[in-house]
Amino acid sequence: MSDAFLSAENLTVNFRAKSGVPFRRKMIEALTDVTIRVNKGDAYGIVGESGCGKSTFANAVLGLVPVTGGSIHFMGRNLTSMPRSEFRKARLDMQVIFQDPFSSLNPRFSVYQIISEPMRIRGGFSKPEMVKRVVELLEMVGLSERDINRFPSDFSGGQRQRIGIARSISLHPKLLICDEPVSALDVSVHAQIINLLLDLRDELDMTYVFISHNLAAVKGVCNSMACMYLGNIMEYGDTEKIFDDPLHPYTKALISAVLTPDPDAADNRIILSGDIPSPIDPPAGCRFSGRCPEASADCASVKPEMREVGDGHFVACLKA
Repeated sequence: MSDAFLSAENLTVNFRAKSGVPFRRKMIEALTDVTIRVNKGDAYGIVGESGCGKSTFANAVLGLVPVTGGSIHFMGRNLTSMPRSEFRKARLDMQVIFQDPFSSLNPRFSVYQIISEPMRIRGGFSKPEMVKRVVELLEMVGLSERDINRFPSDFSGGQRQRIGIARSISLHPKLLICDEPVSALDVSVHAQIINLLLDLRDELDMTYVFISHNLAAVKGVCNSMACMYLGNIMEYGDTEKIFDDPLHPYTKALISAVLTPDPDAADNRIILSGDIPSPIDPPAGCRFSGRCPEASADCASVKPEMREVGDGHFVACLKA
């Protein structure tokens, strides 16, 4: 796995939860034995319900949350074992687009200050160089030089997200993590931001990790994808193959919820019953077994191994 552009092997992230009993620790299992491989130039989608661990995975890669177990490799280097000073240097090649363009931009900063801040922190740029670069970035994301001294309150949600994108690419990153980049925006601007991200990926030769609830967006952007549930990967592989032939019952349910523009299309929506188990006390077997319409008695006690069922198509299910 370490030869991949970005890889996580048996990645585990736990958070300490409050316990009513003194000296007894309860742990929230946010990620458990997650293994993902992202090749250079990929747009890798991660989908799943809220709380499944998508953003936790992104934060672990970026060093924003501590890793409990496993390893993360980026461009051949083990991020989880390197000293903090070296990690800060490696981190320059990774940037993130945040979900909420309203809270991710400092309202006291002008557009120039927001976009130039990474260059100022990194150092090595003169004031004229930063101004020139900010203007280039604004034009690249569909804004103009006239916006350079304006403030976030002067912009719509879609325009704010463009400013956030400009900030994220200011240092020419090799990896861009898109954490729900369109979920907080009006539907009318979804396609504009998605098309902008596609253009920037080709123009700047970046690799994407694209986190989203919107499977239609993942289908349009990503060439590979993984379905995550309660901190586990259920299925991963080529996006087109998974959409054409989903094998895990959870993946089938997610894809069945994608809206189609055809009013005459058959309604094959799969409605899941029950509630998501607590990550403090997850099921011993398959974590989806309690809600799975295809589950048998073995599913509750036997943890399924991830196995290849086709060319690059992997699934963790006893029934697949």
